[in-house]
Amino acid sequence: MLDLSGIVEDSIVDGPGIRTTIFAQGCPHHCPGCHNPETWAFGRGTAMEEERLVEIVRSNPLCRGVTFSGGEPFAQGAGFAKLARLLKDQGYEVASYSGYTFEQLLTGTPEQRELLDAINVLIDGPFLLAERSLELSFRGSRNQRIIDVPKSLAAGKAVPITNGRWLGEY
Repeated sequence: MLDLSGIVEDSIVDGPGIRTTIFAQGCPHHCPGCHNPETWAFGRGTAMEEERLVEIVRSNPLCRGVTFSGGEPFAQGAGFAKLARLLKDQGYEVASYSGYTFEQLLTGTPEQRELLDAINVLIDGPFLLAERSLELSFRGSRNQRIIDVPKSLAAGKAVPITNGRWLGEY
């Protein structure tokens, strides 16, 4: 069961193509200038079963990817990991935003590592208002990286995506 602040079924701003974005409720980071400060409080969202979320995603035949946003999905690592595995079993690409860096998640809690192991793409790092840019694809500030998670786990270090659809090249 996940605690959610919302779902956007036809997002084009949270990754390439038409995606479903699932917003976690609760965030420990409280970044100044955050786009979603209403998601900061823990325990104030709507509880939803992971299987029900898969049904919602599958109801949109145009959707090819799912993005976890927030709030902080890694604050609910076990539940979002379960959801990511269910979605990947259905053929969806799964991405997640996080205020944590890849390096922090690599050595984080077992639940955080479980979610990291289950996703394809990570957009990592806190939003930094001083590094805000409207020119970046799928990121809010220049410090944030778009990371190929399977390659990064195999290499033992962050492997940023440097070209292709995640950088706006279609």
